[in-house]
Amino acid sequence: MAPSTTPDAPFGRMLTAMVTPFTADGAVDYDGAARLATYLVDEQRNDGLVVSGTTGESPTTSDEEKARLLTAVIEAVGDRATIVAGAGTYDTAHSVELARAAERAGAHGALVVTPYYSKPPQDGLLRHFTTVADATGLPVLLYDIPGRTGTPIHTETLVRLGAHPRIVGVKDAKGDLFAGSWVMARSDLVFYSGDDALNLAWLSMGAAGFVSVVGHVVGADLHEMIDSYRSGAIATALATHRRLLPVVTAIMTRTQGAIAVKAALGLLGRPGGTVRPPLVDATPEFTAQLREDLTIGGVKVPEATS
Repeated sequence: MAPSTTPDAPFGRMLTAMVTPFTADGAVDYDGAARLATYLVDEQRNDGLVVSGTTGESPTTSDEEKARLLTAVIEAVGDRATIVAGAGTYDTAHSVELARAAERAGAHGALVVTPYYSKPPQDGLLRHFTTVADATGLPVLLYDIPGRTGTPIHTETLVRLGAHPRIVGVKDAKGDLFAGSWVMARSDLVFYSGDDALNLAWLSMGAAGFVSVVGHVVGADLHEMIDSYRSGAIATALATHRRLLPVVTAIMTRTQGAIAVKAALGLLGRPGGTVRPPLVDATPEFTAQLREDLTIGGVKVPEATS
């Protein structure tokens, strides 16, 4: 069993979908990735990290970069946090290759997103996910995000996938709490909130925890929210949720998540750097508003230097 995991939380409870730091010339900053991972685990109380997910700009990194990045993160924090490697693409064979590479590198799990762009039917999704899960011994976290992929994983498909011994969880960014409740009631799949706006709502439906983007800057607060809710201190969890509303609004609603998070990390003096095209770096106007919203949400942002 990987660090910080239990059968009812197979990847831990508080995870952040980590950005991939880049240097000014657009190269992967592997040292920065190790330092960022250490900060997220040791200071932001993350039980685990997702490496090379969408927030990690995985569509723009090569397989070699993904492997080196994963190794850097595992070497930095793999002894005390669950490292889940993004392995999903729109190509089943390529996804199998990425999952096998992640297993060789020592990852504790694989995040497999719904194949995007090609809009496969549900039988195609079933075959895709089971083929990837059959290819390694890693536990698989499905990623259901139809807003990006164009295709939802239907309830019946999720229930069927839950019968696979290595498909153990769902990162939900579909936002259908009722459908998720049915899946949890009819299968052993463990749900993780993949939408920071719905973190508390998903806890109330029985989710194990979060795979967060705002966890880059308020991971410790989100960990506290989970602990409060699970201990029965619902009012405390609600108060944390409401206090973090400006942070979630700033990072998740005004531009693409990786852009916003890298701007936030820049304000905090943490590794992040630039984004790769087709993304563009945050504007000064966005960054100024971000500074204000983070401060309102309780994030201690250093004073700007001239």
